[in-house]
Amino acid sequence: MPKQKTRKAVAKRMRLTKNGKVMRGNQKTRHLLASRSAKRRRNLRRVSVCAPGIAKNLAMLLDH
Repeated sequence: MPKQKTRKAVAKRMRLTKNGKVMRGNQKTRHLLASRSAKRRRNLRRVSVCAPGIAKNLAMLLDH
């Protein structure tokens, strides 16, 4: 049976932790940032954990 290929579009945007959680960058960080508070912009710089429902599908696309 052939190996499953990694979806490169997903691999560029997500990464897996050692425990199998899927980490992703936050949305709403590209433009119109002046309307958001400094605290909100600072917190958007951090990566966040994907919801468990879609994390299973994303982990499969990442070939794990």
